[in-house]
Amino acid sequence: MLPVFAATGSRYTPGTPPKLSMAIPHMRYQGRITQWKDDQGYGFITPNGGGESVFLHIKAFRQRRERPTGDEIVTYELAQDPKGRLRAEAVEFVREAKRKTSALANSSSNYPSLWPLIVCSLFFAALAGAVLAGKLPKHLLWLHAAASVIAFVAYWIDKRAAREGRWRTQESTLHLLALIGGWPGALMAQRHLRHKSAKLSFQVVFWTTVLLNCSALGLLLTPTGTRALRSALAIA
Repeated sequence: MLPVFAATGSRYTPGTPPKLSMAIPHMRYQGRITQWKDDQGYGFITPNGGGESVFLHIKAFRQRRERPTGDEIVTYELAQDPKGRLRAEAVEFVREAKRKTSALANSSSNYPSLWPLIVCSLFFAALAGAVLAGKLPKHLLWLHAAASVIAFVAYWIDKRAAREGRWRTQESTLHLLALIGGWPGALMAQRHLRHKSAKLSFQVVFWTTVLLNCSALGLLLTPTGTRALRSALAIA
């Protein structure tokens, strides 16, 4: 268990942050981010040794080059909102958490830089071949191309918003773009922008959308799917 410590001296002060009045001493405390909602940019810190959770907003970090993902150890100062509720200010990652974040970033950068490009190229080549062979309408090719461009731009905007602490693009929006055919652009953005590539829960849903999209295309190539597609196009 890591102790709570004061920023103005080298002596450690054991225990947890007390209930504070509006006059708050300049002390630093230590805790772990136990809840974090990245889309909304806030979460909660549990102080070392337990105690009342402290509200944490992304703007409370002194440096916003790194965003939390949850379970990081941080140091912080305490303040109160007008209703007397505790909130964290001047938040910083401790050295252990920085190493963990750097390790995640390095593991992301260790992916072969060309494999997303190869996967996307093979997909579009296969899709174009099916269109040229008359097995799929050309509209599907343009849909996937346009959705991929939009998805890449959406990831770029979300990455920039994350760095600047602004309102984020919802993950459901990014997944919807991938599902309707923009997953190649999303994949390129994840690897080249290093965005959303280390979040396991996001990756599970993302690759599920890729599987669903490719399965739908594969179904259209079957005799039953081809007849259904031709009927739909005839009605349209």
